[in-house]
Amino acid sequence: MVKKCFITLFFISLLCSCKNEEITFVQSYTYNELKTLLEKNDGKTYVINFWATWCAPCVKELPAFEKINKEYATKNVTVILVSLDFPKQVTKRLIPFINKKKLQSRVVLLNDINENFWIKAIDSSWSGAIPATIIYNGKDRKFYEQSFDYDQLERELQPFL
Repeated sequence: MVKKCFITLFFISLLCSCKNEEITFVQSYTYNELKTLLEKNDGKTYVINFWATWCAPCVKELPAFEKINKEYATKNVTVILVSLDFPKQVTKRLIPFINKKKLQSRVVLLNDINENFWIKAIDSSWSGAIPATIIYNGKDRKFYEQSFDYDQLERELQPFL
């Protein structure tokens, strides 16, 4: 009987320890700090998505980015979700959203009030509308001011691999 109890407790503790931990912090970047994530030349392909929790088309396309993150991780692809949510709403809105949706891609916050500068610095053709995405590696770079479904995103990613 003692052995059964011990085994049961062992498995319960194992299950509890395997539970996904919730995000409690999102790293905040100014544009100058974020710029390093937009210009890496380390042999990887980066998919950088600009989005916000209040943007319905952004939220709708997030599963496509999550699927790319999962399916292409072994192919040297990194997905980074750059939130344009309001900094004052990070703890009340962004972090609960990340946890509720169980986002696995890296999420960072762009906290820079000089959007007239950084929008054009990211891409001269960008109107500032979201969602917007950059796919790049050491050789190529492409900017998209549009929404994606998984098939479209995967098709755009393929030439970079």
